[in-house]
Parts: sequence; structure tokens; C-alpha cells
Amino acid sequence: MIVAPLTSQIRGLRGEVDLGKPRWLPKPSAVSVQGLASFDPRCLSRRLGVLSAADLTRVKNALRDILDL
Repeated sequence: MIVAPLTSQIRGLRGEVDLGKPRWLPKPSAVSVQGLASFDPRCLSRRLGVLSAADLTRVKNALRDILDL
């Protein structure tokens, strides 16, 4: 599984997708598509939340931009 980390240290950098404050997170946060990593899904214990369709589209667009696709 490939993951993009969430961060509450929003800097407005290219590759950051500002999520505002999702109800399932304690602080305003952003997805950092620059920090892609592989992750073993068996290590997950629970799901905190799900991105909206609009936010997921913004993440996909940021990935296309940062990877020059």
C-alpha cells in the first residue's frame, strides 16, 4: 500500500493539499503528497476517517502535478 502522510504543519508548499479541519482530526491538516511511502496495511488497527470525493480529487491532482503526469 502506498500512503501520503497527513500533517498539521501546513506550510502551503507545492504538493500539500489543505484539508481544513476534518471532523475526525483534532487540528487543521494537510495531505503531503511529497512524503509518499510504502506501508504494510496489516499494521493498521482502525480507520480514523475518509476523505471527501472533492478532497480525494485534489490529492490526485496534486500527485499528478508533483509527479509531472
